[in-house]
Amino acid sequence: MNKSNALSKSNGNLIYSQIKEILTTARAKAYSAVNFAMVEAYWLIGKQIVEAQSGSERAEYGTQLLKYLSEQLTRDFGKGFDESNLRYIRQFYLTFPICDTLRHELSWSHYRKIMKVENETARNFYMDECVKSNWSTRQLERQINTHFYERLLSSQDKEAVSAEIQKTATPLDPKDFIRNPVVLEFLDIKPSPNLYEKDLETAVINHLQEFLLEMGRGFSFIARQKRISFDGRDFYIDLVFYHYILKCFVLIDLKMDDLAHQDLGQMQMYVNYYTREMMNEGDNPPIGIILCADKSDAIVRYTLAENNRQIFASKYMLYLPTEEELRAEIETQKRMFYLQQAEKGGKSE
Repeated sequence: MNKSNALSKSNGNLIYSQIKEILTTARAKAYSAVNFAMVEAYWLIGKQIVEAQSGSERAEYGTQLLKYLSEQLTRDFGKGFDESNLRYIRQFYLTFPICDTLRHELSWSHYRKIMKVENETARNFYMDECVKSNWSTRQLERQINTHFYERLLSSQDKEAVSAEIQKTATPLDPKDFIRNPVVLEFLDIKPSPNLYEKDLETAVINHLQEFLLEMGRGFSFIARQKRISFDGRDFYIDLVFYHYILKCFVLIDLKMDDLAHQDLGQMQMYVNYYTREMMNEGDNPPIGIILCADKSDAIVRYTLAENNRQIFASKYMLYLPTEEELRAEIETQKRMFYLQQAEKGGKSE
């Protein structure tokens, strides 16, 4: 082979680096373009809502308008347009009434967090720092929660305070936008449950869903990995059913580690959310079920909405699986999963 035509390692690395830079830049541009398209759309929607509501002196009109828009937008464009999110979008326009002041580099998730800052000068500061330092939303949230702006103003050594940020900053990876459920919903792309679940957990939830439906006690499947959002944070409820005999939502969460008090608090939050946002007239309080499939044993905990009626609390035990039934189902699926993994391992040897 002619040595002059041979590909040297250094030449290969150089060409690869150049191509890598092209792709990285293109992905960053795509990330920025998609995010700002969302930001701009939400700003325009907020403007429409504010202008429509300002034409009526009745507060109930504004509430009815958001309810109507939520129903229509959810029907035509999927998730992401419940009433609470529309209120955020409305507030977004009120907080940033001039579209030209919006930064192309910032995502909707960034703005959701910046909106919580009441001081306009501080908001502008955080926007500038986000762009300059390429902060992720988590990094931005940390700086807001630790009052970085106020600390910087009061510090005599501003360089030291600024240097602290760089130690904790996490570079933004443009490919992460494909895992962002807000972006996926905006683009009308269905997120894969595999993005959120581990293999064992997936196996147990798969069979648990079938188990509850096959019991024939009034369960109607509503959603899996149901996302709900609070203050820019996303949470996922493993399974959501509606029980048409008890006339209530049943929320189920599976934990693969030991049950912790945070898990109970989180389920109570889910139950409270469904009580205040999702219950319809005539519904009974939601029921939350936490299933803990730790290594030693399976634990089941039930959670009811606050101020639940004792009659209902007693009645639901007639129709829901008992703790023994749920524990047995979890243990059965765990054994089946480990047996299948062992069989796969044996075949590959």
